[in-house]
Amino acid sequence: LPSMQTSGSTPCPGPSFKLREVASMYFTMIAVFLVILVVALQGSVPRGSDFPYKVPLDPQGLLELSWNVSYPQQAVHFQLLVRDLQFGLLFGMSDRGEFENADLAVLWSDGRNSYFGDAWSDAKGQLHMDSQQDYQLLGARRAPEGLYLLFRRAFSTCDPKDYLIEDGTVHLIYGILEKPVRSLQAINISAIHRGLQRVQLLKPNITVPELPSDMKSMEITAPDVVIPSQETTYWCYMAELPDSFPKHHIIMYEPVITAGNEALVHHMEVFQCAAEFDSFPHYNGPCDSKMKPDRLNYCRHVLAAWAMGAQAFYYPEEAGLAFGGPGSSRYLRLEIHYHNPLVFKGRRDSSGIRLYYTATLRRYDAGIMELGLVYTPVMAIPPGEDAFILMGYCTDKCTQLALPAAGIRIFASQLHTHLAGRKVVTVLSRDGREQQVVNADGHYSPHFQEIRMLKEVVAVFPGDELVTTCTYNTEDRSRATVGGFGILEEMCVNYVHYYPQTQLELCKSAVDPGYLHRYFNLVNRFNDEEVCTCPQVSIPQQFFSVPWNTFNRDVLKSLYAFAPISMHCNKSSAIRFPGEWEKQPLPTITRRLREPVPRCPPAPGPQPTGPVPLNLGKLRRD
Repeated sequence: LPSMQTSGSTPCPGPSFKLREVASMYFTMIAVFLVILVVALQGSVPRGSDFPYKVPLDPQGLLELSWNVSYPQQAVHFQLLVRDLQFGLLFGMSDRGEFENADLAVLWSDGRNSYFGDAWSDAKGQLHMDSQQDYQLLGARRAPEGLYLLFRRAFSTCDPKDYLIEDGTVHLIYGILEKPVRSLQAINISAIHRGLQRVQLLKPNITVPELPSDMKSMEITAPDVVIPSQETTYWCYMAELPDSFPKHHIIMYEPVITAGNEALVHHMEVFQCAAEFDSFPHYNGPCDSKMKPDRLNYCRHVLAAWAMGAQAFYYPEEAGLAFGGPGSSRYLRLEIHYHNPLVFKGRRDSSGIRLYYTATLRRYDAGIMELGLVYTPVMAIPPGEDAFILMGYCTDKCTQLALPAAGIRIFASQLHTHLAGRKVVTVLSRDGREQQVVNADGHYSPHFQEIRMLKEVVAVFPGDELVTTCTYNTEDRSRATVGGFGILEEMCVNYVHYYPQTQLELCKSAVDPGYLHRYFNLVNRFNDEEVCTCPQVSIPQQFFSVPWNTFNRDVLKSLYAFAPISMHCNKSSAIRFPGEWEKQPLPTITRRLREPVPRCPPAPGPQPTGPVPLNLGKLRRD
């Protein structure tokens, strides 16, 4: 550049050749460094510690997904191990695991050349290349165990064709291409080997508390079970604590999975039995067997729950879950859900849960409280509904009476419905104003239930309200679905884990039965088909006989939205706190929380406008 000079000033020479050379070398070194960085990324498998979460995608374990979450970058980094690569694969996300209207990363090959790209499927399942490539390929490498693909995806991309990654359950889908394809559009997703896996992608970024030196462990595991050769099995096994086992605090637990069965053990729970019984019979068999003793149904107090993809669960350093000692049953029930879609035969399993506990009791006992709806048939969902909403209340009157002045702290939550549940959310309100979401799952699945640590502890004070909302789909049902314990009946529950433990174990509601009786009388007045409202006919039978026209559906929705409720503000002994709990008014909410607006941070580096070619060599033909 020419130098600039003003009158009366000393000439200011331009940059010397030496300076330009140094600058040139500097930028060259940066460019070389970036190249080395990319090559290093593509040429080595990232350390396992870089991807703390791992889950098998398919029952055979041919596809293994690992990932980490970066909240500062608002992105998930995926590492996909393909153990037996043929001609490519599909990986992605959809609302409930469908391959229609899905957001996909696709690796495909024509037998000679391979490509990676961001795609989407339409309502008919036809694949299309996305004009905005938001699955960002970071590396690909062959290793003795298979092909590693490393890629990145932002939580939110502001691309209408992309899936919004949120808290809660994510339905991951996969497909394996067993034949070469000439183009992305030539892939027929209905003809490929495919499946789904459910995970919680956005794990909370929680600091692991320091563990005490006197910590001990105990394994509650199945005793060399032969997994039945059927798709779904719930297996029950009874275990016992030692005689005179004193009070301890459980401070963490983790899964124990038999090697080779990682894709078959879907979820596990450890329940403590009711202390009112002196003994429980031994049992080791299917939970739905007629041989299972009825008394095992009294083992319902959850001590630990794990689902595929979950890591170790840690209690806050100031609290632990009490077990052992006076007033605590010695008997525990382990329940394992085996998912065996390929119907393997003769597979043996000794999986379970390892409890870590300490005799040095922490400051607080942790408690578990049930929020939501009472298990009662007065709460029902008409057939043929795509999104029917029921709400359960923990009222200000109950929390005012039952909670200590300093309040409680909720640190974990387990949402629960039966088969028709699609969404669950619990919101904390104070003085009629919604304060914060306690836990929410907009893609909830009854087949994936785990105790989830919350990203931040939620403080609940006397006079606060907790409202749990469940959304149901009954499009595949021909008659009403009523509340109850049966798998074809419904529930709406949030088991919140909190400290310090109080006497309040259940804070739930249901519509006032008298108002429901008026509903049935109204149905009789406006319909030709009479619903018998006589006392000898059960509430489920009355619901089953309702003709579900638009009027009857809308009136039932309105009834649940305005009718007074029966509150269950119960102590652990199932006795209500003193007070008037019938015909209570619904809580009034004057201010709602705003719906969060997704942030769409720019992707690092230049983005490809189409598929990225990959040099994977010639792929095999069977």
